[in-house]
Amino acid sequence: MNARLAALTALGLSGGLLLTACGGGDQDLTGEEGGDQAADECVPGAEAPVVESADIPVVDIPESGEDAEEINIALIPWEEGIAATNLWQAILEEKGYDVTITELDVAPMYQGTAQGDIDLFLDTWLPQTHSDYWADYGSDLENLGAWYDNAVLTLTVPAYMEDVNTIADLRENADALGGEIVGIESGSGLVRTTKEHAMPGYCLEDDFELLESSTGAMLAELDSAYQAEEPIVVTLWRPHLAYAQYDLKDLEDPEGMMGGAETIHSIGRTGFAEDYPNAASWLSGFELNDEELGELEALTAAEDVEDPLEGARTWLADNPEFLERTLGEDAEGLEF
Repeated sequence: MNARLAALTALGLSGGLLLTACGGGDQDLTGEEGGDQAADECVPGAEAPVVESADIPVVDIPESGEDAEEINIALIPWEEGIAATNLWQAILEEKGYDVTITELDVAPMYQGTAQGDIDLFLDTWLPQTHSDYWADYGSDLENLGAWYDNAVLTLTVPAYMEDVNTIADLRENADALGGEIVGIESGSGLVRTTKEHAMPGYCLEDDFELLESSTGAMLAELDSAYQAEEPIVVTLWRPHLAYAQYDLKDLEDPEGMMGGAETIHSIGRTGFAEDYPNAASWLSGFELNDEELGELEALTAAEDVEDPLEGARTWLADNPEFLERTLGEDAEGLEF
């Protein structure tokens, strides 16, 4: 790894703010009592995100050519990214590539890919979540195609919080929630959307602090509160394994402050398709539906998974039709 990529990695893996415990104190949001704080009339301080078309042209892929043997794939440890990255690591290694996985935070990932230090990233959300990064770096990136089309950002609570059903309901329950919304990485589009749109849009800024840390820390807080049946609100997204692990509900968003459904894209550095024409062709045909992605995440990103790459290989062995539709005749001879 060159010096510049090493520096990016160090930046991406630097620690975030430590989260304080999200206990509910003596407050009860299980449905036995109502809210504990009357909400004043709300005058929204933000407009809903403007979601434009995600029709970013897919890069032209050479009809033939020989691929470079080494490929560096960036990984931000979000569940769908873990699933897709291990899936393609398994496929590419079986095809003879020398694959390196580099774990980064979102900002240094885009910077590193635009600078050519990273070859490939499989978890770009467009048109809203990563729009700022695409505006800054998109001219130095290649869109290899969208592989999932139902990605959404959410504010989410446990289902036992019966009196909290919309984002607006949070204001009436700020004390019980400790005045905290538990977020993920500070550079993520989810945190930006929550901070810039949802919180001012529903007048939450005076009553709530958005805790910015990491996905792992957020999930730990969610698990701790859920096991104790305490109130908590977290930033989350679909698809995510947490929905299979806990009984959760996404808060209704009548003002559309969290945005609409998005697509998840594979992106490469400038010159990726030219240097990897075969891999680029396969990635352009890469698609997963909800059921497939859920099964793949369970095998690669669940808490009890010890070897996500082996989980991806197991999924590929059980889903030969995926290889056939994605790789075509190049799937012949692959064994997992």
